[in-house]
Amino acid sequence: MITHRLMLGALTLAANIYAGVVLAEKINMNNLSETVRILASDEYGGRAPGTEGETKTVEYLIQHFEALGLDPGGDAGGWTQSVPLTHTRLQGDFDVKFSSGNSNWRLEQATDLEISSVLPLTSNKIQDAPVVFVGFGASAPERGWDDYGDVDLSGKVAIYLVNDPDFSADTSEPVSGLFGNKRMTYYGRWAYKFEEAARRGAIAALVIHEDKAAGYGWNVASSSPGENYAIATGTKGTKPVQLQGWLHLDAAIRLFEMAGYDFAEQRRLARNSDFEAFELSGVNFSANLQVDVDSIISQNVLAVIPGGSHADESIMVAAHWDAYGIGEPDSQGRVVRPGANDDALGTAGVLELARVFKSSPTPARSIVFALWTAEESGLLGSAAYAENPIYPIEKTVANLTLDILQTAGLARDVILVGEGQSDLEIDLARAAARQGRTITPESLPENGLFFRADHFSMARKGVPVLLLMGIAGGADLIEGGREAGDQWISDYIGNCYHQTCDAWSPSLDLSGAAQDIELFQMIIHDLANSRRWPVWRDGSEFKAIRENSKAARR
Repeated sequence: MITHRLMLGALTLAANIYAGVVLAEKINMNNLSETVRILASDEYGGRAPGTEGETKTVEYLIQHFEALGLDPGGDAGGWTQSVPLTHTRLQGDFDVKFSSGNSNWRLEQATDLEISSVLPLTSNKIQDAPVVFVGFGASAPERGWDDYGDVDLSGKVAIYLVNDPDFSADTSEPVSGLFGNKRMTYYGRWAYKFEEAARRGAIAALVIHEDKAAGYGWNVASSSPGENYAIATGTKGTKPVQLQGWLHLDAAIRLFEMAGYDFAEQRRLARNSDFEAFELSGVNFSANLQVDVDSIISQNVLAVIPGGSHADESIMVAAHWDAYGIGEPDSQGRVVRPGANDDALGTAGVLELARVFKSSPTPARSIVFALWTAEESGLLGSAAYAENPIYPIEKTVANLTLDILQTAGLARDVILVGEGQSDLEIDLARAAARQGRTITPESLPENGLFFRADHFSMARKGVPVLLLMGIAGGADLIEGGREAGDQWISDYIGNCYHQTCDAWSPSLDLSGAAQDIELFQMIIHDLANSRRWPVWRDGSEFKAIRENSKAARR
């Protein structure tokens, strides 16, 4: 560790001067480690929303912000913003089946599929619903693509392929490049597919899981079987489907055989623009499930350093405090899924940035420090804030998000997620250069990480965003190079992502994480003391949204 700290000092010497101003404070790795140790301890129970672990977490975060001398940044002068959630858990016998003629195939939860509900129904019944294969389920008129055709999904079960149409295409196929080549578009996200199924009246929706196309293994997809959260919206908005989840690839192959189809061939045909959804003739879906439903008031935690001359304009730095709570015992009998890296470390980074900026001269613009609930349940805390912002969206300069920082040591580069979206990428490159580092685009854009962290909730409202996420590509590590960086990702995703082993250890090397947090320190310092407004680039789907509020930023 001494060697790493010396190297960190050498690499970040240039980073301490940005925009001609000396940064008074550095990110402290001991502070990062201590915060992660506390939040990832068994005492916090995996920090699931609505549990004692949330209560302890929120208390800890508020006490930390208070001790630093920040101002409350939540509702009505408090430290929090309430997020009403519906929490559901399947109970009792798991009675779910596909049927065809006299053949009944009873499915096994967490083996054949992972299914849950986000509706507040204590009894969830579906009887002999027709099953429709909708391909990738993309309705993209701007790309000349519509998978649904004339099919009516009302009262039916929609079966989706994961990712989007050109993920598996080769260069000879017409679809190649139409959906971003290997870079996932929003049409590839399971959240979009569930939303589209609901808009079209489907009663249930299942996405066929494939490791590479999903970006993680079945162990991750099935890590919380039968449990889900949703923002409690009452009668507002489109009613979600009754049941939603993942269908294991082996189960999907068997389902298509049941209907007389070859799955591999249908997957290939779905990559053509003339594909249209069709019923798996003679196959029906039934479910009879009992559900435990809780109403929860969870909390986002927010603090602020008010600006001086332009306090009505804000820069937001954020992470999520929640993790995956209690699960099934692992081979060592551990049940707490502590989320040390995902995202106690990001939370620790936000707290460290609060410390260094509170110790610095008052910025011209306000700096908001946001710690969200229920990210692991679908970005719910940040989405709730985006719908009911405390600081005006049109005057939010940028959102910078920390989620899963690499713990493998110092790196020669930083991984850029979502290349080509906004000119915050220029800020990142400039800050990295001050550290003697370069920018490397994410190596697995097909995983759709740009759509899988809380910054996306703000992007959908037009706020320029930047995400630092260590699993976006293997960093070029000082010790071991790119090969070692790739190995760290493989080990983390394959073994510890959302699992019990994502735990704190005194041997965690947080020097690389400190490097990345310092990048945000430089970017925030510059933005908070300038009159600059980052913009979306031409071609970004968020540019027009931001343009609609341009007059507010004059």
